[in-house]
Amino acid sequence: MIVETIFLIQIIITVLFSIMAAFYDIKSNIVPNKLNYSLIFFGLFSNLILSIISNNVKYILASFISMLITYIVTYMLWKLNVWGGGDVKLFTAIATVIPSGLNINFLNIFPQLSVYPFSFSVVINSILVSFPFLVVFVAYLIFKDKIFDDNIDFLVNVFNIGSIKYIKNSTLNRLIPIKDLKEGMIVNDYYFNNEYIIELLRGIDGNLEIYKSDCEDFKYYFKSQSAGGITSNEVWQLKIMNSQDIISDNISIKLSFPFTPAILFGLLIAVIYGDMMLLLIKNVFLVI
Repeated sequence: MIVETIFLIQIIITVLFSIMAAFYDIKSNIVPNKLNYSLIFFGLFSNLILSIISNNVKYILASFISMLITYIVTYMLWKLNVWGGGDVKLFTAIATVIPSGLNINFLNIFPQLSVYPFSFSVVINSILVSFPFLVVFVAYLIFKDKIFDDNIDFLVNVFNIGSIKYIKNSTLNRLIPIKDLKEGMIVNDYYFNNEYIIELLRGIDGNLEIYKSDCEDFKYYFKSQSAGGITSNEVWQLKIMNSQDIISDNISIKLSFPFTPAILFGLLIAVIYGDMMLLLIKNVFLVI
C-alpha cells in the first residue's frame, strides 16, 4: 500500500510539473531548466525511497537507466529538429520519476503496458497527439495574421503545394529586429559575405551553424542547426555584431511549435490508457 501511494504521488507530481512546463512553453516558448531539474531530482529521490522501503535496488536502478536511455534517444531526435532542448529535459525528467509501467490497484489503473520504458510510451503518444495541436496552431496563426485576406486564390486551392508552401512561409516565419532576439529562438538562413562573421560565430559553442551558399550574391549563410534554438551567448554576439554594423538590423526566425502541451497529453494518455501505438495495433490491426 505504501509503495502504491508513492506511485500515486509520483504520478501527481509529474502531471503537475508537466502542466507548469506546458504553461511556460505556451507563454514564453521556453521551459525553465529549474522545473525540469527539480523533477529529475524528485524522480531520483522518490525512487531511492522506494528502494529503501522495499529493500530492492530495482527502483532507483530502473530510474537511472530509464533517465539515461531516454535522454540519449530524445537528444538524438532533438538533433534531427523534432523538438527543443526543453522537451528533451522534460522527457528525461518523466523517465526518471516513472521508469516503468503503472499498476495501481486501489485506483483501478491498469494501462496498456509496452516492452519499452514508460517514457517511450509518452514520447510515442506525444508525437501522435501533436498533429491536432499543430493544425490548431497553424490555423490560429493563419487567422491571426489574416494571410488569406489579399490572397483568396490560396484559400480556394489550400491543398495545392504552392499554397502549403505559402502558408508555411507566412505563418511559421517572422522577420524581427535583432534587438528583440531571445534565447531559444530558431534563426532561419542569414546570408553574408563578410568572413569576419565566421570567425566571431565559430568562437562560440552554440546552435548556429555556418554553411557555404549556392546563391551568387552571397558566399555563406548561418542558421540554427536544431530546434533547440540559439543560446544566450549567441544572442549577445548577434546583438553586438548588429551594433557594430557587421550584420543588418533584422533577422528571420522560425516560430517554434509549443510541443510541451502534447507531452502533457501524451503523459496523461500513457497513465490512464497506456501506449497508443500498442492500443492501435491491438484494437485495429489485430482485429482486421
